[in-house]
Amino acid sequence: MILLLSLVAGLVIGLVWAYGHKTPYHPPELRHFGLAFTAYLPQFVAIQLPELFPDWLDAVCLTLSQVLLLGFAWLNRKIIGMPILICGVVLNLAVMTTNSGFMPISPQTASRLISEEALLDIQPGSRIGPKDILLHPQDTRLEGLADRFLPAAWFPYQVAFSLGDVFIAIGAFWILARPTNHLSENRGP
Repeated sequence: MILLLSLVAGLVIGLVWAYGHKTPYHPPELRHFGLAFTAYLPQFVAIQLPELFPDWLDAVCLTLSQVLLLGFAWLNRKIIGMPILICGVVLNLAVMTTNSGFMPISPQTASRLISEEALLDIQPGSRIGPKDILLHPQDTRLEGLADRFLPAAWFPYQVAFSLGDVFIAIGAFWILARPTNHLSENRGP
């Protein structure tokens, strides 16, 4: 959700900036866009079809998705905002790979997302949702990078997100909000 909001906000700011400067808006010229789409496929399998595969295979799919996204971002690293996005992917990849391939979430954070009764039925170390694993903070490696942030309670859609997600969202916002001559930024490998 945070990524979607940042994409929309970045696009709106970019369009307003272009309109204010009486220039056409030029989206970034992303190379190897097929790799970004390919990066989504393993995540789609793990998130949309979690019951079809064992947990270890879902963990591999989620990790592979992050690695492919990192490759896509690296190939486009000269675009303004992409280094910030890369930092976010690296943070998420680090916390996920050190916690069985899933994003850890604490019982305290999860209690804002699901009912207390449902949370009592979930044992620590078990999956909670398609990409998270319920872990106590003291049992979480790189706990500061886990899904620990939540939108304000009044926000209609509640979802936990990580510091890496924040960096990814800021990078994506910056990529779309700053219309520039992307041809000069995207030269070279």
